[in-house]
Amino acid sequence: MLTRQISLSAPIFLFIFLVQEAVVNQFKLPGGGFSLFVIFALVWAVISTPEIAALTGFGAGILMDMSQSAGGPVGQWTLIMIIICYGVSYLSYGDGNINGNPVGVVFFVVIANLSTGLLFLASSALLGVTTGGFGQILLTLLGNSLWTLALTPIVLPAFSFLHNFVFETRSVL
Repeated sequence: MLTRQISLSAPIFLFIFLVQEAVVNQFKLPGGGFSLFVIFALVWAVISTPEIAALTGFGAGILMDMSQSAGGPVGQWTLIMIIICYGVSYLSYGDGNINGNPVGVVFFVVIANLSTGLLFLASSALLGVTTGGFGQILLTLLGNSLWTLALTPIVLPAFSFLHNFVFETRSVL
């Protein structure tokens, strides 16, 4: 069963990653823009079980580490995405008020996206990666969170449909 789910979800992840790299990264948006791939991975994690979310974080992190726009050493994004995806899934798993409600999913994705940025900053400081000034970091974190808040309700039905297609569930957000 898990082999079928992985073989169906891998092309979906690769497609979203290619859209992120080829299209979304070309936009120069105020406030640092957004990452469609991170939003996709976080939505997938929120509506999945913790085990699937950890696998999602691993796959998404590996792809993000291979991105040309990724800063930091290889493995940094993998660790961050495993922690965030597992954590957000663990907190929302079994609670119908969160993963059965689109507002709850959007809230969790925005908070998880902000946590991803903060965890990237903390791990970058530990690894000696330069990140920029305080004002620039604050503007990027705030802008990324606002873009995520604006974009997640738009893409949530499509991402939920893809998740339901792979895992053959009946509920659609």
